[in-house]
Amino acid sequence: MGSICLRRKKSHHALAGQMLRKIGLFAGQEIIIMQLRDQDGQSQNCLGRTLGVDHSTVAKTVRRLEDAGLVTRSRSKEDGRVTIVSLTQAGRDLQTKVLGVWSSLERITTEDLTEQEKELLVILSQKIAPRVNTALDHNKGCE
Repeated sequence: MGSICLRRKKSHHALAGQMLRKIGLFAGQEIIIMQLRDQDGQSQNCLGRTLGVDHSTVAKTVRRLEDAGLVTRSRSKEDGRVTIVSLTQAGRDLQTKVLGVWSSLERITTEDLTEQEKELLVILSQKIAPRVNTALDHNKGCE
């Protein structure tokens, strides 16, 4: 079962990467763009916690997004040690394309499934996720 999930995850990630590159992004960058869509002007630390990504990964991704003109970084007025990340207009404009990629990816992934199978896939995924997340939290710091 684990190897099936891993192979699907890898192929899904590869397909997402191909599709995202067509709009000028790499896999993972779109998550930050869309998180800022939900709440613009977040600290890098908050982005990392919300997305479950370590600080160095967030910092590197945000730097690349800034280099591409999609976000800006600024110091917090309340605490100069905190870096605030905000979308530029180009970043906001890209959100529609990201949603299009996500929609296409979902369609491709599920086009051979019936509506009932799609619902079952969601139910089973939701049932599995908490257990995996609990195990992941339990093993933090064991590296």
